[in-house]
Amino acid sequence: MGGGPGRQDRRGVSRRGFITSMGAGVVGTAALGARTAEASPAVVAAGETATLALRVNGVPRRVAVDPRTTLLEVLRGPLGLTGAKPSCDRGECGACTVLVGGQTRYACMMLALEAEGAEVTTVEGLLDGETLGPVQQAFVEKDGFQCGFCTSGQVMAVEGLLRKRPDPTPGEIREGLSGNLCRCGAYAHIQEAARRAGELKRGGGR
Repeated sequence: MGGGPGRQDRRGVSRRGFITSMGAGVVGTAALGARTAEASPAVVAAGETATLALRVNGVPRRVAVDPRTTLLEVLRGPLGLTGAKPSCDRGECGACTVLVGGQTRYACMMLALEAEGAEVTTVEGLLDGETLGPVQQAFVEKDGFQCGFCTSGQVMAVEGLLRKRPDPTPGEIREGLSGNLCRCGAYAHIQEAARRAGELKRGGGR
């Protein structure tokens, strides 16, 4: 049985042809990888920072952040807004609730860079100078807090609800607040504060 390196086997592919085709495939894959790498957006290297631009309570802000930094850490750290509270750090308690683009979000579960270009509202942004906003006023009137730790998150959850539903039903209030926990158990007063806040926002008077 004669035959050299180019001898055909039963499937009709020579050893030399197989090796040649594999080499071409490797080269093609490498070239494709190089083109893909060239087309990929720049990635921030470990230890480097990125510039975040956003509006917080109506004020344009720019801050250098580590890509792994959460929105909560930026608000409480370089921006000095401590109304949003760190507690569970896993999106369960709602103490860090803020509005991003008018929607309620857990700031502990959102990377700061996700808020690029967005309007962020914290509990501090509901004040009119030294005057309480309607939701804050309603919480005072209806004693919607005890220890107060969860209160800023509760207030922001109500604010977000009322922006979508100015006159919510009791069921809608319960649903809107379902993501915010109160260890003191002041839920009845919190729900009453939400109802009163709706009245104040609709012009029910103080």
